[in-house]
Amino acid sequence: MPFPRRTAHWKPRDLREAIRACKDHAREKKRFGVDRLAALLDVTVETLYKWMADGRMPASKIPAFEHACGAHYVTEYLAGGAGRIVITLPKGHPADAESLAALQAIIADATAKLIRCYRGEASVEEVHAELTVSLQALAWHRENVARLGAPELDLGLGGDDA
Repeated sequence: MPFPRRTAHWKPRDLREAIRACKDHAREKKRFGVDRLAALLDVTVETLYKWMADGRMPASKIPAFEHACGAHYVTEYLAGGAGRIVITLPKGHPADAESLAALQAIIADATAKLIRCYRGEASVEEVHAELTVSLQALAWHRENVARLGAPELDLGLGGDDA
């Protein structure tokens, strides 16, 4: 059963959901079925289905699984569970006006929700999610500025922003 369409800031609730979300992403974006993923991981289809059903996967298989799927939901779930924020590393190119306006809007939305939370008009979970998105956006720009001196070349290999 496929999960509801995920938004850009969707986060899995458990490891099973993260594994299935990666599998769904591979099917939707790369047209890879479970047979293909199992072959890329050098495991049987039954093993892959067992990992999805149990919500367990050997740690050594996670990077290969996420690379094959083109999504990083498992890593993001594990990092979030450890209280960490995950960002995709920027390439070190100057931001345009649209990107900075989007950053400003994200911060303004988070601040507005924070005010509503302190007034008792917004849920803690809602504000927590909004603040996390805001912190991730700021962290991305922080790293981008740090890399401006030596920007990376875009080799067309395609970063996966799942």
